[in-house]
Amino acid sequence: FTTGYLTRLGKAENGVYKLIIPNQEVREVFVLKIREWFNQIVANNRASTNKINQGFLEGEAETIQQELTMFLGETIRVFDTKARNEEKEIFYHGILLGILKNYSGWVVKSNRESGDGFADIRLKPKNPDAGIIVELKYVRSLHDLDQACERALEQIEDRRYDTELREDGRNDILAYGIAFCRKRCKVVVKNL
Repeated sequence: FTTGYLTRLGKAENGVYKLIIPNQEVREVFVLKIREWFNQIVANNRASTNKINQGFLEGEAETIQQELTMFLGETIRVFDTKARNEEKEIFYHGILLGILKNYSGWVVKSNRESGDGFADIRLKPKNPDAGIIVELKYVRSLHDLDQACERALEQIEDRRYDTELREDGRNDILAYGIAFCRKRCKVVVKNL
């Protein structure tokens, strides 16, 4: 606005201004450069989320960890995680659900009862034999990531979160323990 690339239209209503592109020349800049930049950013994020989703299907914990850590570094700020520990886990749960729901190759269920508790995330891929269970943890220190992942896997097994998947005839089940600490994460996988 202050450089002339946008012009105010009409009067302000409640402190909100309507802005327009002032002419064809500036419009071309918006269409060519800004759209190109935007598409590149979206394509890069899409590639990252596709790698995360494919990693879940293929049991590639290292790929998921690397891509998810980069995604967190690019999208969240430390201020986003300033809450109580339970709320922090919910924050990361929401991010991961958004990434997983972006993929049409499976059914995503959140906090559904199975066995003796509620699995954080359960995925039913198109392959009728496959199933995925994800349990999330939040820790205050990077040094606690490994231990939290192991606790997550133990919780999946101890509470039999695979029960509903097995009742559905899915016996090729991957269990993921994912621990978060600020903009970092650790991912472990185990065949059940």
